[in-house]
Amino acid sequence: MASRQTTNDRRARIEQMRRAEQAHERRNRIITISVSALVVAGLVGFGAFVLNKKSEEKEQEVAAAKAPIEDEQSWDAKKLTNKHVKTQVKYPMKPPVGGDHNEVWMNCNGDVYKEAVPDMNAVHSLEHGAVWVTYTDKVSKADVDKLGDRVKSTPYSLMSPYKDQKGAIMLSAWGKQVAVDSADDPRVGQFFTKYVNGPQTPEKGAACTGGLSGE
Repeated sequence: MASRQTTNDRRARIEQMRRAEQAHERRNRIITISVSALVVAGLVGFGAFVLNKKSEEKEQEVAAAKAPIEDEQSWDAKKLTNKHVKTQVKYPMKPPVGGDHNEVWMNCNGDVYKEAVPDMNAVHSLEHGAVWVTYTDKVSKADVDKLGDRVKSTPYSLMSPYKDQKGAIMLSAWGKQVAVDSADDPRVGQFFTKYVNGPQTPEKGAACTGGLSGE
């Protein structure tokens, strides 16, 4: 009789342990599912945030492209000649924003040149839709680095030092130019948005590689 009672007690304890283990497994499953749901919800929310942010940035870029750029100078694109010549051209503005030029363009696929580049080759790059960033030795290294990072990440752009320009930093496109004092000036982004392979380009979409590398 005692042996039977002991057996029953052992079975009861085993059943109790089994039920406790099952309950523990259920709790773990519930926690895992809940955490997974929270992670997915977080990822979805973050994705929506990123998409909304990109959408807002795109809208800002579109608005910037339509707005006039303060103190921008413009030249009549129809009056800017664009013949290929071998003789030296004297341009009426520095840096030049158009005119006759060398038949070989400066590479402008986000190229940052440490030394000055020939005007006549850079003008050909502008004809292809490039924005040309130039700066004097008065510009801080931090600004030079920041401008260089922007150019490196932007096809149809190039950058080089330029000694005798009137502004510390100048942005040039075909028939367009603006001078700024800092890489953080909002007109820098506005100029890039508006004129990188923009509507002013005589030969829109032409190559920015395969030209003169400056080396």
